Amino acid sequence: MQARDWAAGNAGGSNAVFLEELCPKLRARRWRQSLHQHTNRRCIYCGCRSESIDHVLPKSRGGPSVNENCVPACLGCNGRKGDSEVFSWYRQQPFYDPRRAMAIRAWTQGEMALATRLLAWTAPPASSPAAAASLAPEGPKAGERPGDHDLVALPQASEGAEAEAPHQTRQAAGPLWRWQMAA
Repeated sequence: MQARDWAAGNAGGSNAVFLEELCPKLRARRWRQSLHQHTNRRCIYCGCRSESIDHVLPKSRGGPSVNENCVPACLGCNGRKGDSEVFSWYRQQPFYDPRRAMAIRAWTQGEMALATRLLAWTAPPASSPAAAASLAPEGPKAGERPGDHDLVALPQASEGAEAEAPHQTRQAAGPLWRWQMAA
């Protein structure tokens, strides 16, 4: 039984003051943890380990910090999305999954139970080795930065064709990554 439930059931409970009412940081931490629990601590966009909360409608555009506007995201997805419109940004990603897009839409409309079911549908079956690996705690491997999960090589030119530019990662085309050229 929670302390708040006990206090509500007792006559003297109306004078009770709870720690979360005195400490907004504790309340915010519990709220963030509850958001992460909906996705099993996975990024709603790519499925990697979630380490941050992303505002679907960015705070810079007036997005509030409420359940329907805040989703768990990995640092890479959160940083790359920036203040972009979520669905147009997500459709351009190499890890785009329409089931996850439906889950994001359900989440933003307040249908948390539906979003949770859709996200469970995107997870691999628990009996497969891939599922065991995906549920293991993830972190950057040696020499890898957080969020490098979506660096995908662009297709190489065919042997007879003349290559116009050196091989680049998909992300290198973006303005922040123009300097990053693969060898």
